[in-house]
Amino acid sequence: MTGDILLVDDEAGIRKVLGISLADLGYTVHTAENAANALEIIEAVRPPITLTDIKMPGMDGIDLLKIIKKRYPDTEVIMLTGHGDMDLAVESLKFQATDFITKPISEEALTVALQRAGERMAMRSQLRAYTQNLERLVEEKSRQLIEAERLAAVGETVAGLSHTIKNIAGGLDGGVFVLEKGIELEDAGYLKQGWALVKGNVDRIKTLSLDLLNFAKTDRLEYRLVDPDMPAREVVDLMSARAREHGVDLMLKVEPALSPAQLDPAGIHQCLLNLITNAIDACIDTDPDERGQRITISVSQSKAGKVIYQVSDTCCGMDKHTKSRLFQRFFTTKGDRGTGIGLMLTRTIVHRHNGTIEVTSQPGEGSCFTITLPAKAAHIT
Repeated sequence: MTGDILLVDDEAGIRKVLGISLADLGYTVHTAENAANALEIIEAVRPPITLTDIKMPGMDGIDLLKIIKKRYPDTEVIMLTGHGDMDLAVESLKFQATDFITKPISEEALTVALQRAGERMAMRSQLRAYTQNLERLVEEKSRQLIEAERLAAVGETVAGLSHTIKNIAGGLDGGVFVLEKGIELEDAGYLKQGWALVKGNVDRIKTLSLDLLNFAKTDRLEYRLVDPDMPAREVVDLMSARAREHGVDLMLKVEPALSPAQLDPAGIHQCLLNLITNAIDACIDTDPDERGQRITISVSQSKAGKVIYQVSDTCCGMDKHTKSRLFQRFFTTKGDRGTGIGLMLTRTIVHRHNGTIEVTSQPGEGSCFTITLPAKAAHIT
């Protein structure tokens, strides 16, 4: 353990003895006899760790802690307290104190508190590096999308990606904070809650990366003559288990004697998978008292040979404002669970087939997405 450390205590004897112990641990020790002097040293030196007594003349340790956390939120603050001040020590944790040590200070307690402060700083540094790497990854994917001219509004795209990244980073930061509280307070509930937040946002990172990769593949669609019901059957087989898990009845209706059509089966599979996944999520979000919902995917053909896919559900539905924004870049109705790329990807694939996608929906009555493709696909660049 090395680096600058600030010791704040109005008793010269404690500053001397504890200062020697901290120096023996490898720290460069700065001392202050009161809060005002401490703030001057913090402004000049910016020590990553501060140890401060709670009871001091003038400004006390709690008020000093509040000022430090407001001006320098990354500074770790360890509180020093007597046995009679335990209520104040516990209160300091509400204001983001790292830990508290009771006087007389044992070497073991001091070492543990400093190690905890070091672990918090290391975790914060790792999170910051991870967030920066994620931002670089998304920026690189954004450049590739722009270079391929798949996104016309560059400013809107960057803003949407930045918003998504900020939400994920904020979720990770919140999860880490709750985990730290669980560790500090040895609270299993906080630990479970923090881990769930971190895990959920890591899953969002995976989803975001996969969606970006899938979007990058839309300029390499492979068109061939296939049975138009094949992608629909594959998606139903893939998603039936998840639908049953949430009490959703997933049905497939295929018009008999369909003629082969020229399309990219993998691309249409991705489109239908996105729509079915969204429909199941909408059913999950429906009031539990109204569960037992149904999702139907149907495949038919017009007299002119156009292939028509319909994905309809009896779930919560959408209002006009939400429906008007569905295909905007990075717009999602899933809150923290979505990235807003799925429907954008679906529309891009449909348009590259020279097809159309339409949606009808009413709040409380469900939604219906209709994809219409020509019998012979025309790749649009």
